[in-house]
Amino acid sequence: MDILLLIGSLVGGIAIGAGIIYAIMNGKTKGAAAQLIREAESKAQVIIKEGELRSKEYHMKQKERHEAETNQRNQKIQEAEGRVKQKEQSLNSKLENLNRKEKELDAVKENLSQQLEIVAKKKEDMDRYHQQQVKQLEKMAGLSAEEAKTQLIETLTAEAKTEASAKIKEIVDESKLMATKESRRIIIGTIQRTAAEQAIENAVSIFHIDSDEVKGRIIGREGRNIRALEAATGIEIIVDDTPEAIILSGFDPIRREIARLSLHKLVSDGRIHPARIEEIVAKTKKQLEDEIVEIGERTAIDLNIHGLHPELIRMVGRMRYRSSYGQNLLQHSREVANLCATMAAEMGLNVKLAKRAGLLHDIGKVPDDDAETPHALLGMKLAEKYKEHPEVVNAIGAHHDEIEMTSILSPIVQACDAISGSRPGARREDVENYIKRLKDLENLALGYEGVEKAFAIQAGRELRVIVESERVSDEKAEMLSFDISQKIMKEMIYPGQIKVTVIRERRSVAFAK
Repeated sequence: MDILLLIGSLVGGIAIGAGIIYAIMNGKTKGAAAQLIREAESKAQVIIKEGELRSKEYHMKQKERHEAETNQRNQKIQEAEGRVKQKEQSLNSKLENLNRKEKELDAVKENLSQQLEIVAKKKEDMDRYHQQQVKQLEKMAGLSAEEAKTQLIETLTAEAKTEASAKIKEIVDESKLMATKESRRIIIGTIQRTAAEQAIENAVSIFHIDSDEVKGRIIGREGRNIRALEAATGIEIIVDDTPEAIILSGFDPIRREIARLSLHKLVSDGRIHPARIEEIVAKTKKQLEDEIVEIGERTAIDLNIHGLHPELIRMVGRMRYRSSYGQNLLQHSREVANLCATMAAEMGLNVKLAKRAGLLHDIGKVPDDDAETPHALLGMKLAEKYKEHPEVVNAIGAHHDEIEMTSILSPIVQACDAISGSRPGARREDVENYIKRLKDLENLALGYEGVEKAFAIQAGRELRVIVESERVSDEKAEMLSFDISQKIMKEMIYPGQIKVTVIRERRSVAFAK
């Protein structure tokens, strides 16, 4: 407020001085000057009054704000005091409860002490009575307490051993049964969840043409074109009377594919001569190499396998043009990878490692430079070379029992490889060998005494043996199935497993006339 009054006075003084100066400068009379001074003084008074009003208004606002802050602080203090009082009341009630419980515990403790004293007295009486009874029993039995205890322990030990042996045998049998059921469930579920097409491949490819006129252009003058094409690709090209088709024959699928693609380009272009053939074949080889890498990358992406070495990716792509007993190697490896992933998931194992091992388990069949080393060991060396996981390396090397299995993934890969290779239609088998295998299987069973008939069914995966009920009892039938299965394992070579079923039937026939 003092500052505002001071400002008002200064403004009034300045106004008066300004009026005097104005009057002097304009030559005003003394009366006019006085008039100006009075006007200036009145304006100064007005300014001073306005300043006083504003100062009072400012002080009123400050006072109201101060009172509001004070009320707010007082309210918070009151709330805090209320909470403190409430906590104090709660603590007082808890303290009262504790004191009451302490008194109750003291009473219980005193009661227990009295009961313990009573029990101690009774125990002393029981001990004296027990000693008297023991002495009487020793006199009656003629044995001391230690001797009787020893005999009792020996008897109980013998009985416990007998019961434990029976229990152990029961548990082992039950565990075997449960393990067999669980393994069957996992394997059957894995097979059912993995659907695969038949993968039989042949050693020939068919190249279709629009008309038979193209055959003459492919043969060329005096057979120059076809000889140049065979020399460049290493594939035998058969041009016969087959309408609108040319046969490409060869055991190497890559060479057959190069020949097929080269023929397609030559026929589409129309220029077929030896120089052009060599050029097209060279370009096709380069194109196929790029396609092999692309196939490997696409396979890894489809199976969600990451971090494969580029050389392993190239080998996976080359699997597309390799076969095993007529089964496409890449399709077989993809199928094994999916089977391994499913089985590992059922058993709670690492699914990614299982899928990786399944895809790479036959990688040793791809290289052509080392034909003496078994493909499992060669694949294991390649996996070690390109820094694969040790469990994957062991699974690759042990899937044909060339090395010892050190990882749980190894038997999984071995089982899935057998599942993929032994399913019906997966691999090619000559009709003569197939029929011979079935006959050998039936003849093996017919060689046993009491066997009447034997039938190989389900493509040789089950052998049903019918025996004479008069000569073979139920117990002997059970032993016969075991003996036949053991002899099959020792003497025959077969894919997968063979189920041996011995059927014994007794018929009693009578006629009512």
